[in-house]
Amino acid sequence: MIFGNPSRLVLLLSLLVPFSFNGPVFADSDAIAVLLQEVDGYPHTKQIEFSEEEVIDHEVGLGAIQKLRGEWHFKRSERLSGTLLRYTWLIGNGFSSAEVMVKMLDSVAQMKGASELFACDGRACGRAVQWANRVFGERVLFGREDLQQYRVYRVQGAVEARLLAYSAERTADRQYLHVEWLQIDPE
Repeated sequence: MIFGNPSRLVLLLSLLVPFSFNGPVFADSDAIAVLLQEVDGYPHTKQIEFSEEEVIDHEVGLGAIQKLRGEWHFKRSERLSGTLLRYTWLIGNGFSSAEVMVKMLDSVAQMKGASELFACDGRACGRAVQWANRVFGERVLFGREDLQQYRVYRVQGAVEARLLAYSAERTADRQYLHVEWLQIDPE
């Protein structure tokens, strides 16, 4: 088997099936919604948090988080307003949060109109405790700094949007994937 475990192949197929038939699909709200439902419905993920809210000047990190003059800031960021959906999943049964995130984002990368704006891995992202508490407000995301991953995608469809994904690994049994889907209000 490619992944050494039949369940891992099922994960790959379940995440790619909606996007594998007629070439790349256009990146839009419906395609992303289907993808997030696939992750939500995967038997080895358990949604532990979900919220939807209207945000004004929400900061999206496009760089590592770092401390400057005693305060925590992104190396680079943008502020956007719109509708923000936030998901946090616990990943179980021997799967890693990084593995699930990579499979999900492979599907996003194949979509027309989707482009990666920022990516970091491990310590290059900055302090994991700051990502968990200050950026995402989810203390369960605090894990090993060497295993964290963060990605931001611009999704250009009928409405411009941002897809943020952060994977955190506390222990082998406590792996988390956090995704934010921000549909930007037209100006």
